[in-house]
Amino acid sequence: MHVAIAGGGTAGHIEPALALADALRRRDPSIGITALGTARGLETRLVPARGYELALIPPVPIPRRPNLDLLRTPVRLRAAIDAAAAVLRRENIDVLVGFGGYVAGPAYLAARRLAVPIVVHEANPRPGWANRLGARFTRFVAVSFPGTGLRNGQYVGLPIRRAIATLDRAASRTEGRSHFGLATEAPTLLVTGGSQGARRLNEAVAGAAPALAEAGIQVLHAAGPANVVTVDRPPGSPAYVVVPYLDRMDLAYAAADLALCRAGANTVVEMAAVGLPAAFVPLPIGNGEQELNARPVVDAGGGLLVEDAACTPEWVAATLTPLLHDPARLATMSAAAAALGRRDADERLADMVLAAAASKGAARP
Repeated sequence: MHVAIAGGGTAGHIEPALALADALRRRDPSIGITALGTARGLETRLVPARGYELALIPPVPIPRRPNLDLLRTPVRLRAAIDAAAAVLRRENIDVLVGFGGYVAGPAYLAARRLAVPIVVHEANPRPGWANRLGARFTRFVAVSFPGTGLRNGQYVGLPIRRAIATLDRAASRTEGRSHFGLATEAPTLLVTGGSQGARRLNEAVAGAAPALAEAGIQVLHAAGPANVVTVDRPPGSPAYVVVPYLDRMDLAYAAADLALCRAGANTVVEMAAVGLPAAFVPLPIGNGEQELNARPVVDAGGGLLVEDAACTPEWVAATLTPLLHDPARLATMSAAAAALGRRDADERLADMVLAAAASKGAARP
């Protein structure tokens, strides 16, 4: 059996795809996996690093406004479909799994042309154009959040990395804090703006550093590889550890009592799964999907929601400092978040993929 996964561009598409690939290989190490991507996405680094084959196709960005680029879209789309179809034929693909984005659209159309069964996975509460297209071609459609409006959608959850899905935060706390050079007992704030960091979060927490230090709070701050964060802390203050990127996110979650973060689907789902309370700061651009991602956790009592413009040093000091010194409230928030978390989405999606492959010729709605 050989499976193609299509979901390049951002970590939000790639990480769930790789979590599924890992789950399939655990089921049967002989299953072939080929990832479809483009030369401009993070998949060129992330996919080979996990040991999977990567096949590149031309990107087909869809302009948001009418312009000359829009006129070139049909030609680009045809080239991308042809390239994806060539990969599906060459590798004798049994089932295509799409995760949305620029890669998935052409892949769905290529699979449709070749009668290859399709599985669609949607990470966000508001589906993108590619997955709305793909869902028209199959009855095997998985969604990450209940109530996602996608044809034939089944609530499966979002596949997450095995190291996080199996994480016991309490049992790993000492290891996590030691790994990052943090004190074992001090209240700990994790700050992460995703793989590239977030300027708003960086400035807010760095500006609040003196107040956090005075309150005895230590910080693990993932600033982003292109960002520089400088903090002013008196000698002898609790640790303030700045890193460009967190390669061991599992240990970061274990080390933290509370997180300040963006609200991408991966971030929200991972923190709920491990029961880490969070203050979510949705991106103020786009279609509002980050607020939709965080809303179920916040409404259940597992997190806070703050607008981007309101995330200031003063807000961090006034809101997060007392929360980090309230273990009972943090425990209640942790339990509320964990109650919504789903750790087995990778296995549920793997079941769907195997069912789609077994029903070749009958996978269309």
